[in-house]
Amino acid sequence: MLKITFLGSGTSQGIPVIGSDHPVSFSKDPKDKRLRSSIHIETNGINFNIDCGPDFRQQMLNANCNKLDAIIFTHEHADHTSGIDDTRPFFFRQGKIPIYLHERVLKSLKERFAYIFDKDKRYPGAPDFEINLIDKNYNFKIRDLEIIPIESMHMRLPVLGFRINSFAYLTDVKTIEIEELEKLNNLDVLVINALRFDPHPSHLNVDEALEIIKQINPKSTYFTHISHNMGFHEEVCNKLPNNVSLAYDGLVLELD
Repeated sequence: MLKITFLGSGTSQGIPVIGSDHPVSFSKDPKDKRLRSSIHIETNGINFNIDCGPDFRQQMLNANCNKLDAIIFTHEHADHTSGIDDTRPFFFRQGKIPIYLHERVLKSLKERFAYIFDKDKRYPGAPDFEINLIDKNYNFKIRDLEIIPIESMHMRLPVLGFRINSFAYLTDVKTIEIEELEKLNNLDVLVINALRFDPHPSHLNVDEALEIIKQINPKSTYFTHISHNMGFHEEVCNKLPNNVSLAYDGLVLELD
């Protein structure tokens, strides 16, 4: 069984946005409060995250997570990586944490977090990682769990999504090639970004995401990486097809 917890479902600024006067920023519905996008997966005694953004500490507390066997990174942008220092409590208890990431993403992390990754600049008490390089052409495993990478384009930046059994998680997608879509046949659940209703240069809007859903034809879909400009959770859900929903922070899915 896969247990998937949405740690965050918001876009890079989160919701509410600092200083925003948009009505969604003042919503009393907890489903309209969105930390930066990430999920936690538990299966067969393995606990891991996809992405580790700036809200990582609060997300781990919210999820009551005290064990982390790995982190998989989709890409290098700050809203998906900048919580990496907050992995220290896991490192202190468990030792090196395996991370799975593209070589380009590792290069970015080494530049931005030299005190973690540069042996000559390493700071005492910084977390330490077991590095595993991945790319779209090769499946990989966390222990016995096979994971299939799926590449999409975030404007001009390649981003990896991941398929695990009949579940797939894609974020920061703007376009995706047919050969990558073919990796997504026969899904029970698809998670994909949909930023807002209006077009955006580097993210799918709702209509674009719905078009991809038609091509993949999963049994059900959840939108994530949501902007306040999308609107109120309940109102938006009422506009979507029956098999499509907005994800929200704390949502838990259990799949056989």
